[in-house]
Amino acid sequence: MSYNKAMQNSFYSVRCTEDSKKWEQSIKREIPIYSRNNDIRTDFERDYTRILHCEAYRRLKHKTQVFFAPHNDHICTRMEHVNHVASVACTISKYLGLNVQLAEAIATGHDIGHAPFGHHGEDCLNRLLEQKEGHNAPKKIWHERNSLFFADYIESLQDPNGIYQPLNLTYAVRDGLICHCGEIDQQGIKPRDEAIDLYSMKRPGITQPYTWEGCVVKISDKIAYLGRDIEDARAYHILDMTSYRELREIVGSTLGFEKKGAHALRSGKAVNTTVLINDLIVDLCEQSSPEKGLSFSDEYFKFILELKKFNFAHIYNHWRLKEFQIYAENIIKTIFRTLQKTHMFVKNGRVEQALRYYPNLFNTFEDWLIKHSNYRPYSVTKMNFEDRKHILHYNTPVIFDINDEDSFTKCIVEYISGMTDQFAIKIYEEIITF
Repeated sequence: MSYNKAMQNSFYSVRCTEDSKKWEQSIKREIPIYSRNNDIRTDFERDYTRILHCEAYRRLKHKTQVFFAPHNDHICTRMEHVNHVASVACTISKYLGLNVQLAEAIATGHDIGHAPFGHHGEDCLNRLLEQKEGHNAPKKIWHERNSLFFADYIESLQDPNGIYQPLNLTYAVRDGLICHCGEIDQQGIKPRDEAIDLYSMKRPGITQPYTWEGCVVKISDKIAYLGRDIEDARAYHILDMTSYRELREIVGSTLGFEKKGAHALRSGKAVNTTVLINDLIVDLCEQSSPEKGLSFSDEYFKFILELKKFNFAHIYNHWRLKEFQIYAENIIKTIFRTLQKTHMFVKNGRVEQALRYYPNLFNTFEDWLIKHSNYRPYSVTKMNFEDRKHILHYNTPVIFDINDEDSFTKCIVEYISGMTDQFAIKIYEEIITF
């Protein structure tokens, strides 16, 4: 597939740099960040490394992309997906002349708010929240906003004095996290003009990112997962010969076998992930302009739509995944119910009494409470409330009020949302084992 070199650096004039009218807002932080005398990194490079070193990013290696808690080392996990998105976003941004550092930072952090067991885990947590009614009921979870929430309030790093401080990312990166939704199919994506309160967004995918780099990540998310999901489904023998024939028909009817598309099939059976990603990137770069927005050609856009339909019909709704979803929902509900029963103990600073038979759950949940709520553990030896938060060097905001039932519910849901598949299974087995 040839490409038009005339489009190279075609977005250079609208990149997010010091010359941009959006620059000051883009590099703005909620709290001024400490500086080092020998720091050679830009603001966005600092954001990238802060995300890279945070614990939520590390846990992505054990979080579901499509196939739950995979034992096959070669199946895509959430971390590999994030790296694919970063690779695609950096390639597009570099070719079009955009800020590669900003695109890489957004892409690397875009899924740190994902729940265990993928989108199904997110749905399970929302069903638990729907049981709450009233004005103060906890808000619905959607992972784009949860990624922003984790970046702003949950994740922390030690500063040069050893104090755990919030990540405190720039506005442009934070905006890219909450605006990255690639599930909604759009052509001609362009950034919005105004800076807004990011928590004012009510639904995912509706508000466009503030920067072109954020728009690139949004579309890179879609490019990255389509082919890889098919490759993994093939590895697990999810697809049969009828599915492979349908794939060939999709390629032939949208791209044609002669000019394009035939080389995106491997042995006539499955989409070649690397070739597909390359062709989608090239097509996007050829078709896009600052005036037109980020767009695919009509044939490739139709191909993407048909491929998404195929994935939903033959992969995401496959009976084997449905069976695991029942298991995963039971895991999440069991952990949730167990922690709900600790409310009175938590308010009295005695969560250890309620969870004494579950050491892994106790240690991690109490640390979560200390770090993110107004919980103070009761010290039997000193007969008073010990300020463990100060002792542990946590300079993190109080987000959850343990005395409020709805806030405590939200506290539990967010704690579960940070778990990996494997850790959730481990906690579940700890609870049900006698």
